[in-house]
Amino acid sequence: MNGVSLYNIKIAAIRGIQKGFNITYELARTVVPVYFLITILKYSGILAIIAKIFEPVMRFVGLPGEASLIFVIGNVLNLYPTIAAIAALKMTVKQVTIIAVMLLLSHNLFVETAVSKKTGIVVWYLILLRIVLAILSGYLLNIIL
Repeated sequence: MNGVSLYNIKIAAIRGIQKGFNITYELARTVVPVYFLITILKYSGILAIIAKIFEPVMRFVGLPGEASLIFVIGNVLNLYPTIAAIAALKMTVKQVTIIAVMLLLSHNLFVETAVSKKTGIVVWYLILLRIVLAILSGYLLNIIL
């Protein structure tokens, strides 16, 4: 088989399966708890309170008030738990598109700001710029879609 033995294929397959399980475990460690947290907040009524507080801002970008929690999760953590939060809230295609583009511009603020700071960028300006661009893109997509 052109220098590839059955033993090498077996070893490669075992390594691939192990890495796949490790990645799945790492993702599940953040995704599953966030999904359950959002579900608990939804059924306890706490999510409704959060939604009511942030509804005016989120309506500006065409999202329900509950999406404010998704925006915070995506900016504080990373995008994988955000996917779980979106699934727990059962958003429309338009709403998912809007929040996805918004988070594309402003996700993982703490980590990316720390990395950017090492380049000499003014941190508060970068954070403000990313959040303003995210909100502006949400507004424009709400109009266009």
